[in-house]
Amino acid sequence: MRKFQEFLFTGFYAGYSPIAPGTAGSLVGMALYFLWYLAFGEMSWVVNLAAVLVLFYPFMRLADAGERFFGVKDPGQVVIDEVVGYWISVLFYPFNLKIALTAFLIFRLMDIIKPWPINRLQRLRGGIGIMIDDCVAGVYTNLIILITVLVLKLMHMDIY
Repeated sequence: MRKFQEFLFTGFYAGYSPIAPGTAGSLVGMALYFLWYLAFGEMSWVVNLAAVLVLFYPFMRLADAGERFFGVKDPGQVVIDEVVGYWISVLFYPFNLKIALTAFLIFRLMDIIKPWPINRLQRLRGGIGIMIDDCVAGVYTNLIILITVLVLKLMHMDIY
């Protein structure tokens, strides 16, 4: 059971990437998003929403297990938070490759620079502290994309 937990909280072992494990974890989130689109087509946004709603709490518990496993607060190898954060970045959008890639780049930027209150939220203890900063980074990313899409529509340009 412990090996299976490790497999999950490291994002299918992406967290062991020697270079940018958070980016590797975000790539896992993006890959799953692509797979959902291939499997469910236009309804993939519903699968994404369900995944965020159903898996947040179990993933928070897995992040707790990851801290105990590695023996440090918010270990870099635990990237399950980046997976969920990416899913939140594209939440409610119909699948679009431009949006998927833009969300990836903006999400990574938000996760790295940690604007307020992300920088404070990550101080929370345990799995909630691991998960919440990336979830808020995902919300910021989602809002930036929404504003961009609306501005492009007002300018009679279309991202889709």
